[in-house]
Amino acid sequence: MCGIAGLANCGNREVLSRMTHVLVHRGPDDSGLWERTFSDGSYIGLGSRRLAILDLSADGHMPMCNEDRTVWITYNGEIYNFAELRRELQGKGHTFASHTDTEVLIHLYEEEGADCVLRLKGMFAFAICDLRSGKPQLFLARDHFGVKPLYYALRGKKFAFASELKSLLQVPHIEAEIDLESLHQYLTFLWVPDPKTMFRGIFKLPAGHSAVFRDGELTISRYWDLDFPPAGATYPRSESDLADELRERFRRSVEEQMVSDVPIGAFLSAGLDSSSIVAMMCRAARQPVRTYTITFPHKYRIGETTLDDPAVPARLARELGCENHQIVVEPDVADLLPRLAWHMDEPTADPATITAYLVCREARKQATVLLSGVGGDELFAGYRKHAAHPWVSAYQHLPGIVRSKIESSVNRLPGFRGTRLKGSIRLAKKMARSASLAPEDYFIRNCTYFDAAQKSNLYTREIQDQLRNADAAVRHRSSFDAVYNADFLNQMLYLDTKIFMVSLNLNYNDKMSMASSVEVRVPFLDRELAEFAAWNIPPNLKLKGFVRPTTKHIFRRAMRDVLPAEVLRQPKAGFAAPVDYWLAHDLREMVDDLLSETNIRKRGLFRPDIVRRLIDEHRSGAEDWSMQIWQFLTLENWMRIFLDAGARQSAEDFAQTPEAATA
Repeated sequence: MCGIAGLANCGNREVLSRMTHVLVHRGPDDSGLWERTFSDGSYIGLGSRRLAILDLSADGHMPMCNEDRTVWITYNGEIYNFAELRRELQGKGHTFASHTDTEVLIHLYEEEGADCVLRLKGMFAFAICDLRSGKPQLFLARDHFGVKPLYYALRGKKFAFASELKSLLQVPHIEAEIDLESLHQYLTFLWVPDPKTMFRGIFKLPAGHSAVFRDGELTISRYWDLDFPPAGATYPRSESDLADELRERFRRSVEEQMVSDVPIGAFLSAGLDSSSIVAMMCRAARQPVRTYTITFPHKYRIGETTLDDPAVPARLARELGCENHQIVVEPDVADLLPRLAWHMDEPTADPATITAYLVCREARKQATVLLSGVGGDELFAGYRKHAAHPWVSAYQHLPGIVRSKIESSVNRLPGFRGTRLKGSIRLAKKMARSASLAPEDYFIRNCTYFDAAQKSNLYTREIQDQLRNADAAVRHRSSFDAVYNADFLNQMLYLDTKIFMVSLNLNYNDKMSMASSVEVRVPFLDRELAEFAAWNIPPNLKLKGFVRPTTKHIFRRAMRDVLPAEVLRQPKAGFAAPVDYWLAHDLREMVDDLLSETNIRKRGLFRPDIVRRLIDEHRSGAEDWSMQIWQFLTLENWMRIFLDAGARQSAEDFAQTPEAATA
């Protein structure tokens, strides 16, 4: 696992060195640079920061080259089928100087060129400089699901790329400027969907895509996508047969991802996905598996329904015979927010970033690799929005006047903050504002935090004019179009996989784990496992029933003889955080300072009176605006770090983090 960076037709060794330096947390074990200036004056440089996972020797140093030094690579990730590919390549005459998957990638590219990505099982982002034709060419690729990030910027014929956006800001001609359309998306969803970023002119290479930079031109191509059978397709196999094969495929994926030359562990919440991973790890491991559970003091739990019960994973760990380290945290959240804003690169207003960071920071004391349950909900329909779909379909058959009265009554309900009803009321209000819409619009609306009218009222007149025709959901609509003929549940799963999972869940898991020099692996996102689930498991076995539909039914069935009934019955449990408590206590002063009328007016983005009204309504209990206020706080911290302080000053403030220095 590493941090990578590179330049073409711009910069020099000093710039490349700065780019890799700000990635020190991604690779505290080693660093390397390679550069070449060509006869026509063009320049290519590759940089790497290494976190040693496989072959801990100096043989794993990067950038790495082939025998005649005509192919160079900088690489971030893990290829789980590298041993099989290595044997195949040795049979074709390739020789190896290390036991790394990096060297396998080089020889596989020599053998198959751009098609090498079709052979890979794993998570990766890499760049290869190919000098064999006499004219240099850069080949870049990002893994099938986008587990590993890859940012790039193109300015004329000047090209730069990196694992993290902050690295690109070290390049002289790349400036930190806010992209207003991305701001529009951020206020809608809490984050910015790929391939855009919050920075104007800086993009992410989409998941399942590769790119070639040659002669000053960048060409991007899709090499893989997750697709589904058409609606109404027949599924001939029995439920028990599917459950058996699913369990075997999942077991194999977990075992493949346990390969490591450093200590390995796993997240363990009260939920089905992480529990299943740990159970399979315990079956394969020769010694007790280390597991990590994060929990908060009792005062944070008052009125919250989404904070995990630590007793459940503790009981499961005892039953499976594994270690369970419960991490009780009471963080200085006001101090953490700026640091995590720097690590995240872009404003990402999901407070789960904090819990992910804290558990990785503590786990790093004992383990360098952690397995995570990200992806299970997207493959097998595990979110409440999936379970709500049958209800919405039935609700839409009610007469319009009845629906109008129900929606009006729900919207008048108070937030019930400080009670266990808070989460249910928030969900009900989301449903009320979207349940009468067409299925695609209902799904999109149910994912939003500010609707179009609220954003228009929030923006200043100047920003309103610039965003008048902007559609924040353009990526969602294009993704619906890509699977228009699939069953609607599968359409929802496709959107969650292509947008929500990659732009939010995988993004913060990568950034927050690498902030502590920890590698996170995701066994659910095995390409063959995902393709099997998409094409062989009917929608009604993913989400089963109507009145109280069972989410992830087929996966629960597959794990029935592996996990105790208590875990199989557990509702969804993920990384949660006590946002309401923090806003009322630890962050009250920060809210009044960063979101003051003076600061809001200075930015020129929002109307100060509207922002203040949201804060006042939240504090009075009239409405629950906790996530929206969190959005404003996150955005303001991000602007102070990247727009006000500047990339170089921010790097000086944050690059040498305590966790990186002691890793």
